[in-house]
Amino acid sequence: MSIRAPRGTTRTAKGWPQEAAMRMLMNNLDPDVAERPEDLVVYGGTGKAARDWPSYHAIVRELGELADDETLLVQSGRPVGVFRTHEWAPRVLLANSNLVGDWATWPEFRRLEKLGLTMYGQMTAGSWIYIGTQGILQGTYETFSAVAAKRFGGTLAGTLTLTAGCGGMGGAQPLAVTMNGGVCLIVDVDPARLHRRVQTRYLDQVASDLDEAVALALAAKRERKAVSIGVAGNAAYVFPELLRRGVEIDIVTDQTSAHDPLSYVPLGDEPPKTDEEHTERARASMAAHVEAMVGFLDAGAEVFDYGNSIRGEAQLGGYPRAFDFPGFVPAYIRPLFCEGKGPFRWAALSGDPADIAATDRAVLDLFPENESLARWIKLAGERVAFQGLPARICWLGYGERDQAGVRFNDMVASGEVSAPLVIGRDHLDCGSVASPYRETEAMRDGSDAIADWPMLNALLNTASGASWVSLHHGGGVGIGRSLHAGQVCVADGSALAGEKIRRVLTNDPGMGVIRHVDAGYPEANAVADERGVKIPMAAS
Repeated sequence: MSIRAPRGTTRTAKGWPQEAAMRMLMNNLDPDVAERPEDLVVYGGTGKAARDWPSYHAIVRELGELADDETLLVQSGRPVGVFRTHEWAPRVLLANSNLVGDWATWPEFRRLEKLGLTMYGQMTAGSWIYIGTQGILQGTYETFSAVAAKRFGGTLAGTLTLTAGCGGMGGAQPLAVTMNGGVCLIVDVDPARLHRRVQTRYLDQVASDLDEAVALALAAKRERKAVSIGVAGNAAYVFPELLRRGVEIDIVTDQTSAHDPLSYVPLGDEPPKTDEEHTERARASMAAHVEAMVGFLDAGAEVFDYGNSIRGEAQLGGYPRAFDFPGFVPAYIRPLFCEGKGPFRWAALSGDPADIAATDRAVLDLFPENESLARWIKLAGERVAFQGLPARICWLGYGERDQAGVRFNDMVASGEVSAPLVIGRDHLDCGSVASPYRETEAMRDGSDAIADWPMLNALLNTASGASWVSLHHGGGVGIGRSLHAGQVCVADGSALAGEKIRRVLTNDPGMGVIRHVDAGYPEANAVADERGVKIPMAAS
């Protein structure tokens, strides 16, 4: 069975928020978007859009029947109730993978999953706002841009980046590097993933073997060409081998599915016979993988963890120096979080790329002074292939997202955009996540593991009028390691939608500002003072 979201202005649900939720759920499972749609897996190894096929069909049915003053409750991918609420309430509330602290372990989660009681929702898989690899592309672009500014004079031209993992999320890396002018050598155990990325223009070419890959990469580096090269292999072998050869690599990171040991392919000719054996061998392989990354660090390369828990897994695998290099958020992204900046994304329910082109122009018109944003929008328009419904992402902050959202709603009302737009974001955002191995690593006040913030974020977005709201556990870094929240608003051109959008897209990034004010960041205090964010303790 192949699923594809409907396009156009013909609605089957009773309201556009319900229709949008249905289309975005379906879009998550579009074969051009999902990694294993037949298994309901969207990305990240096991991140699912619904618990099972009966649950999927029940969700679609209920969204079609849901009134404008009703709310559907979805518990780990299974619809469990519909209640009468009010028109400002979300049409859907979702909770995925949440376990009580002492039980928040992979073995317990897997036991419950096998009983059919839960599912792994990742971040945007189980909240129905995944937009394909583009969804992480701009954040990856921003990260490599920050690397360039910090270490290489503002450009990656003449540098070689080594990374691994070219699946649903990691596939953004080669294009993000070349957009910043650099050479990328990316390793994946599955050649099909590499060839798929060539087809979708995220990767330039696939080498026949490691020798050819190294030769192509070094030639491009010498010539200061922006080129990406993929090579099939296991990173736990390839990284140490490149270190042994002394290949001149400037930047090293990784985005394999290391958050879940069962999704990481271990070294060895024979497949593991049990989950326990797989976990043990995968962690030993990750230890070798990370040991090589530290070797590149010792040799002078810029090395960072891109948020997949590989350092923690390598430490469990017995490597003591796993945390010698930082995560990408404290290294490069936290100043943006202090401004309430993060991944603002939208999708065109019309299915018409012209609608995204119109919104691109609107964003450029709204923020003409933002040169980085203008460069991104231009590059994305030229180089990003849409997967499923046409969509776009850009990083906007407090005081900007609401302007863009209201403008989009006005464009729907006027007909400048032919059908409603869905506005959401990643759960990786400035004030919506507690993730000590990633977004909240090394917080200034030591509050890395405080999980009140994503809960408050979900509550605030519910109270502010978001179209659907989600609260998840474990996305990105694995069970027991994160709590995070998501929100989606539907711009259908109505006055009510405009009022909801104004509130949600002010309050949601505002959570990022107050979270970093509370943690003691002067940059966040300056933003709060300048833009009028009320901080109760500042007056005491």
